[in-house]
Amino acid sequence: MTIKNQKDFWAGVMFVLLGGFFAGFGTQYTFGTAARMGPGYFPTVLGVLLMILGAIVAVGGLSSKNTEEKVQKFAWDVLLLILGAIVLFGVLLNPLGLIGSLLVLIMVSSYASHEHTWKAALLNSAILISLCMFVFVYALKLQFQLWPVFMRG
Repeated sequence: MTIKNQKDFWAGVMFVLLGGFFAGFGTQYTFGTAARMGPGYFPTVLGVLLMILGAIVAVGGLSSKNTEEKVQKFAWDVLLLILGAIVLFGVLLNPLGLIGSLLVLIMVSSYASHEHTWKAALLNSAILISLCMFVFVYALKLQFQLWPVFMRG
């Protein structure tokens, strides 16, 4: 049996593994019933559903009617840039405040794009920082330091 569509097959395998991981950890908690759900109910049920979906997708990747697709080389540099930007956000939140750390997050993660331009990244930063300010600070009233340490009163 050959794998006709590698993308579908390996995505299905990944779903099955992730679903098994969450279902396995969910069984360590009290399951409960549908009427009185325990803490293990949601991760276990969701994990099992993810495993079923993954099996369907993986079997579909084996179908001879499927279009042939190969898995491309994985872009580790892009993954590291995006994960690094998230880590930088967490590290810089206290010293730079929300606005400065969001600016760093957006600028570093936008560098991972193949269509990267600084003008687009700055425009994207202005829009996303405004949106985050509205949602988290004004609408949800979460308490964040907005500005860097040296600018606080």
